[in-house]
Amino acid sequence: MNTIPTQKVTFKVFRFNSETDYLPSYIDYTMEVTHEEVVLDILTRIKNDMDGSLSYRRSCRHGICGICSVKVAGKAILACKQNVLQLVETFGGELVIEPLSIKRAMKDLIIDKEDFWVKHAKVKPYLDAPVEEAPASEHLVSPTDADKLLEADYCIQCGACHYSCPALEINEQFIGPAAFAAGYRFQADVRDNQDNERLHAINQEESGVWDCVKCMECAEVCPKDVNPIEKITKLHNMVFDAGIAKNNIATRHAVYFKDSVAKHGQLNEAGLVIYSEKGYGMYKHLKVGMQMIAKGKAHMNPYKVPKSDKMDEIAKLVKISSTSKF
Repeated sequence: MNTIPTQKVTFKVFRFNSETDYLPSYIDYTMEVTHEEVVLDILTRIKNDMDGSLSYRRSCRHGICGICSVKVAGKAILACKQNVLQLVETFGGELVIEPLSIKRAMKDLIIDKEDFWVKHAKVKPYLDAPVEEAPASEHLVSPTDADKLLEADYCIQCGACHYSCPALEINEQFIGPAAFAAGYRFQADVRDNQDNERLHAINQEESGVWDCVKCMECAEVCPKDVNPIEKITKLHNMVFDAGIAKNNIATRHAVYFKDSVAKHGQLNEAGLVIYSEKGYGMYKHLKVGMQMIAKGKAHMNPYKVPKSDKMDEIAKLVKISSTSKF
């Protein structure tokens, strides 16, 4: 009988009980792993065969419920979907398994997700439309209108993007990428009648979409390829189209970015800072700006920027790709 080849892997698992422990610890579990096993298999083996006190969440085992999300080597994953040996290829034969958020850990890999759901509720993640008690027919949505959702409805609320977001890590008021994706999903639905109520919540300073730092981490960790950063960008455009964008650094940054590419065919970095920051604010970037000029990454004179070749083609691309009224 042929045996399945195995590889020895050590798992350093985060252990903590908020009711009894002051500090967390890490316990090593070493075992032989086959190429078929996912992280959830490892957690199950540890609990069943090595340490029955280990606590974690699981349910569907099919990548649908999102409950089993954890971090391995600092990367958020769905335990039921992520192959172990693929992680070993990337991070080596010792893997650290931690909860999505250490500071919110309740019991081992289980966290308190109250902040996630509170912020989710802020974007009013539901369809606001009149409901007929006895409708005579279905409310049909055309394929074109359905495509406008950009698969945002695929989100399973696992929290992987939310607890991987660096903006949220340093600013707890920030609503977060998962909630923004949900907000976009219903704002883009042709059946929704909330007008701009949802957009006003999304447009708030310090908590809204303008505080996204565009790191792309949410797109990187999403197990369902929802691509929250794409939805955040769409929400930026919706805010402009609704005429409720506030005059601040973030919105001025967006306006100048488009105008610079349309005018020069490239981004005028120095001009971007001057226009966005205004007054004294631009001086805090002076040191970095001088370094960029020295490296040829910015122009010495922001008011004399050479135009790129084929400006007519660039102008067409700008017109096609940017339809918002800034």
